[in-house]
Amino acid sequence: MSEEFRLTDLEEMEAATERLLETGAKVGADSWQLRVKNQTPHCKFGEKGICCRICAMGPCRITPKAPKGICGCDAAGIVGRNYLKFTAGGGATHSDHGREICRTLYESSADGAYKVKDPEKLKKIAGEWGVETEGKDIYDLAHEMAEKALMEYGKPFGTQNWIKRAPEHTQEIWRREEIEPRAIDREVSCSLHMTHMGCSSKPEALVRQSLRMGLADGWGGSMCGTEFSDVLFGTPKPVDTEANLGVMVEENVNIVVHGHDPSLSEMVCEYADDPEMIAYAKSKGAKGITVSGVCCTSNEVAMRRGIPMAGNFLQQENVVLTGACELIVVDVQCIFPALGPLSKCFHTKFVTTSPIAQMPDSEFIRFSAKTAAENAKSIVKMAIDNFENRKPELVHIPQMKQKATVGYSVEALVKVLDGVCNTQVDTLGTTKPLIECITSGVLRGAVAMVGCNNPKVRSDKAHIELMKKLIANDIVIVASGCSAQAAAKAGLMDKRAKDLCGAGLKRVCELADIPPVLHMGSCVDISRMMILVAELAKDSGLKISQLPVVGCAPEWMSEKAVSIGNYVVSTGIDTFLGVDPYVSGSEEVSDLLTNGIRDWVEASYTVELDIEKLVDKMIERIEEKRTAIGI
Repeated sequence: MSEEFRLTDLEEMEAATERLLETGAKVGADSWQLRVKNQTPHCKFGEKGICCRICAMGPCRITPKAPKGICGCDAAGIVGRNYLKFTAGGGATHSDHGREICRTLYESSADGAYKVKDPEKLKKIAGEWGVETEGKDIYDLAHEMAEKALMEYGKPFGTQNWIKRAPEHTQEIWRREEIEPRAIDREVSCSLHMTHMGCSSKPEALVRQSLRMGLADGWGGSMCGTEFSDVLFGTPKPVDTEANLGVMVEENVNIVVHGHDPSLSEMVCEYADDPEMIAYAKSKGAKGITVSGVCCTSNEVAMRRGIPMAGNFLQQENVVLTGACELIVVDVQCIFPALGPLSKCFHTKFVTTSPIAQMPDSEFIRFSAKTAAENAKSIVKMAIDNFENRKPELVHIPQMKQKATVGYSVEALVKVLDGVCNTQVDTLGTTKPLIECITSGVLRGAVAMVGCNNPKVRSDKAHIELMKKLIANDIVIVASGCSAQAAAKAGLMDKRAKDLCGAGLKRVCELADIPPVLHMGSCVDISRMMILVAELAKDSGLKISQLPVVGCAPEWMSEKAVSIGNYVVSTGIDTFLGVDPYVSGSEEVSDLLTNGIRDWVEASYTVELDIEKLVDKMIERIEEKRTAIGI
């Protein structure tokens, strides 16, 4: 008989964190909880977006006494510029991740560290881009496609190749509104040029470029990252794993991978599974090697290898505080510089690997596709050698974890949903079963839940509480990034969570053998969600904006999240935020984002800091969409 299922509640997670912080206090360790107290209250000018420091005449800040900066720019111009700069930072970051994946694809070979694991997907993309595949060696094709993909970053003319995947109606909107993304690097450069002193201060122009910059990320750089990661490492299929700090094993060498780029973590996992390395670990007194993950690197290896997820963004310090982490190895993005000093309080090795993310108090091992095997092997060996340096009196791993089924790529999702409806053979391999579930009323709609943790919101509460109410109302959830990990830690990605659903969604979960919250990957994999809604629109004959689907980032914190929000909205999906995007200092910019852009892209933002009101507004919007299309 299977064990009784129950969710892990927030109080349990917080109690576990408090116990770890007690260990930290014993050794004089810092924590984000303490740093939040030291930084509170936050600068209100910054929170409203009305502080400008783009030239040395200032910094200027807008007040009733000083309604304009020294150059004459008003609140709307300053807020708009700050918003565009924020978007450009996020778009550049996600897209550079995609660039590195393309470069890794270029280094792939039959006898090298990196191989093409999904040749059919590579051929499919080549066909979309008009590249001949017949009779070509798969690695010759991989190198050709890698070059073409890298040209998406700097091509002198034209627009992104990926946008042809969008429905024609959506592409027409982008052309009409002049927000079609051109070369990815051009949109970053253009955004920074527009926000330089003496350039754009018109809010409409700044917001419009923010949307274009976001599209260059979601339908450009992020899509490169997602699609070519699938080509290299395999397109995800449902796989069982576990989540929360209890996945760490006291008797084993514990290696934690953290960041976003799967090129490094894939190799670390490969060598942690090597019998030679396992034997070496045993020679040092360990029973084996456990790799677990934090943040989106964790999502990447979880959905392809079943590697357990130790936690999301605000748990990254906790893995070190267990005293059982031999080594935490990071690549890029969302990494606390605090990990360096924290690791010094324990025996943990903190290893950075990218010139883009160098930090004090770390050991730097420059990682590259050409030296991947050598780098990964040395990292795993370093962790094993460090096992004997543990301080047993500091070891405490909270014994909490949940089962999770992860890895629902669009391809996998279509396949599992084929069994839900009594469809004809000619509909198999399409999204029509999902459409039928919605049009018949079995499902009310879907929410794409994404984003980070933010200390301004009780950690994970917004993600978990929103999800619980949505699934109870027969609304299926696709999740990525730290939101997906919040769901997994709580138990919402366990198939047994179907009992928390309304009758319709519960039936779908039973028929398709899926959990009610579907793991779609890391934050770059929100591009998968764009492909999914594009296919839903094509198969249903509806516009994307008509689908009973909304997006939500209830605890977002990074520049990447703003870029994501801009491409989700620009694709025609209403997007709900639980943290203000630093635009409240200008009614003009706020109104554009929450109202005016609907005239451009048929969708807009809703900002609501109250979680209960936020979920009610999402359900209300889904019901409005259902009514509008007669279902």
